[in-house]
Amino acid sequence: MQAGNFSETLANVVRELSDSKSYQGLFHRHSDDSPLPSSNTIHTLVEELRVLLFPGYFGNSAVNSRTITYHIGVHTEKAYNLLKSQILAGLCFYDTDEDSGCTDCQQKEAAKIAVEFLASLPDLRRILATDVEAMYNGDPAAHNYGEVISCYPAIRAITNYRIAHQLLTLGVPLIPRIITEQAHSETGIDIHPGAQIGHSFAIDHGTGVVIGETCVIGNNVKLYQGVTLGARSFPLDAEGKPIKGIPRHPILEDNVIIYSNATILGRITIGKGATVGGNIWVTEDVRPGARITQNRAKEIDNFKNYAI
Repeated sequence: MQAGNFSETLANVVRELSDSKSYQGLFHRHSDDSPLPSSNTIHTLVEELRVLLFPGYFGNSAVNSRTITYHIGVHTEKAYNLLKSQILAGLCFYDTDEDSGCTDCQQKEAAKIAVEFLASLPDLRRILATDVEAMYNGDPAAHNYGEVISCYPAIRAITNYRIAHQLLTLGVPLIPRIITEQAHSETGIDIHPGAQIGHSFAIDHGTGVVIGETCVIGNNVKLYQGVTLGARSFPLDAEGKPIKGIPRHPILEDNVIIYSNATILGRITIGKGATVGGNIWVTEDVRPGARITQNRAKEIDNFKNYAI
């Protein structure tokens, strides 16, 4: 291609990509004074929070009982600054007024939410401890809690989920979804931050697990790899678009076990203590204590739990 033709081609590319019709719905109008969410910063933030939640396993491995207060203090300050900046970016993200920038009110709100979130970390650690215990007790291959914390992808995904869910509860937009999608990319476990999950939650193996936005999961629930807790259908509005935010995913009551590659669809309830075997589609309520097997896909009384 001759130099003249090359320049003309590039000029045409610029014109076409700058045409408003070509980027409709794909263009974020950025204000000069508004920070953009940063995937790298959010990843660093989550790692700082992991240091606070699991001291000694992440970050400085030399921390001990004499230095832990200093260690926690340093990382809390780092987490606060990162968190405040990304919360502000989330709050400003949907403001498309190019001349407005982030307001003082948004900056104060970001600082307030960051403090409220950090104040929730002791409770967050307590519930994560039950998740670690559930993973350890439910897996004969686990030798100690440290192995579960350091190695198990489910703990990484559940930690990201619990951080993201708390931020979502505090009214932070966008950032929670980025946090859970980063865990999804790293582990193959897809948990929407809007899901409600009780304590002592375990995911064995984990790859391919999907937990939808409006799922409600009780305490002491265990899922195996490939489980989908999804929506059966998407109600549409008058314009034919999906209606947002309505309950459309399953409810799993306490002490439920779902084995590998089972698919649970719709706003149905899997009753307390029920067990669903592998490779089954379930689209209707399951009574408490029921045992559902693949070969009959119905309740039977002599179902025996099996291990994977």
